[in-house]
Amino acid sequence: MNTTEARQDAARRKLEELRCSIDNIDAALIYMLAERFRHTQAVGQLKAANDMPPADPAREARQVARLRELATAAHLDPDFAEKFLAFIIREVIRHHEAIAAGTGQ
Repeated sequence: MNTTEARQDAARRKLEELRCSIDNIDAALIYMLAERFRHTQAVGQLKAANDMPPADPAREARQVARLRELATAAHLDPDFAEKFLAFIIREVIRHHEAIAAGTGQ
């Protein structure tokens, strides 16, 4: 094996190691999102049972500010974090609206 082949072989092993870590993180993210949605479903049930609106713009604004700060501290693009949170919030509100309408999720 020449130097180039050895270097590429080492790079392939490192690539597999990095991808394995990424796969584990992806799995953790999925389980964390599932847990988060279990809690937001409970919030939706509570809101519906007490005639509260599905959306809470003040809470959402606080969450955006908090997550932007966390993202900055974690060296993650805060704009990306905000877009990600906005996607999650839209889905949560959709679930809360369905619960309030009596259609479940």
